[in-house]
Formats: sequence, C-alpha cells, structure tokens
Amino acid sequence: MADLITLREYKNFAGLTGESENAKINVIIPAISQAVKTYCGTSFVDYYSSAKTEYYDINDQYTNAIILDESPIVSVTSVSERKKQSDSYTTLITGNSDSSGKYEYMVDEVADTIFRTTETGDKMFPQGRKAIKVVYTSGYASTPQDLKLACFDLTKYYLKDERKANSSISGAQIQNPVSTSLRENIGFPDHIKRILDFYKIHK
Repeated sequence: MADLITLREYKNFAGLTGESENAKINVIIPAISQAVKTYCGTSFVDYYSSAKTEYYDINDQYTNAIILDESPIVSVTSVSERKKQSDSYTTLITGNSDSSGKYEYMVDEVADTIFRTTETGDKMFPQGRKAIKVVYTSGYASTPQDLKLACFDLTKYYLKDERKANSSISGAQIQNPVSTSLRENIGFPDHIKRILDFYKIHK
C-alpha cells in the first residue's frame, strides 16, 4: 500500500540534506502511514486509481443502505447482490447507466453510502453472507496538504524520539511530556491528532 509521504518530501520539509538518517526515515514513514490509515479508518490514496472490491453481510431483512469502508467515494463501478451463497451475483442498475430510467441503487457521495432502491421507493437488500458486492474507487489523487503536515510532524516525532518523556543533551535533562489532553488518546500529540480527527471516519 502507498505511503502518505515520501522520503524526499519529508527531507524538504525538515531541511535535511545529508543521507545519514535516510534508513531510519524509510522505516518510520511506512509505519506512520499505516498508523494514520488505521486511526482514520480509510486508506486515503490506495484506491484512487485502483478499484477496491468489498463484500457485505446483510443480517436482517430491513437493510436498504450500506456504508462503504473507504472515503471519499470517487466512483462506483458496480453494485451486485445475491439471495443465497450458491447464487451468482446479479449486477444492479444505476440511474445513469440505463436509458429507460430504471435504477436499482443510488449513491450518496457525501455519506459514502449506497441505497437499494427502485423508481418508486426504497427496496431492501437480500440477507446473507457476502450478499452485496461493491467495486469502487475512493480517496485522493495525492495526500491532502494538511494531512501531509501531520505526517511530517509525526515522522519528526519518532525520528527525534519526542515520544520519550525525558531525554538528555550534554548532561542536561529535557522534560518532554507526551501525554495528551484529548479523549480516546492513542499516543498522538494533540496538534497531530486534531488534524487526523478531521479525516477520521465514524461508523
């Protein structure tokens, strides 16, 4: 999966010209990229030009909407359903692809949600394991600038061992509080976590 920043981008940001820390930075960047993706609940750049396929279990007979895992939606290639596991998937029709005006699902790009519907009203998805199959693209062509800044700061945070509560330089002790006042803290400094929370998906 793609990293959210590159070695060159970080070095330009940090004003680094030498190569002595390249190996360490190259270890940190994939790790913080994955940490940010995990915390925010989306991959950002992984599925912008390469489609993702997701399957959804439908556990009750009153489900007419599914929320996609990735955000934001770029385009939905196909939505398919099956009534039982032994059946083949049937591809549903969207309003933009059928000249008759018939459609069987709608996409809400703001809510990253697909609704099962008809020309006259809502319809329910069939129940079952992997009852729904969705192929779609999502995310960003490149990492948003504010998110890059958070990744730069997070890389520096680990590169300079700012996660350690105490450090020493030439015998002097430096107090470096690493706790955060924010709720549900997972160890990110406050100023980084505030940016990540703009992108965090809540389901």
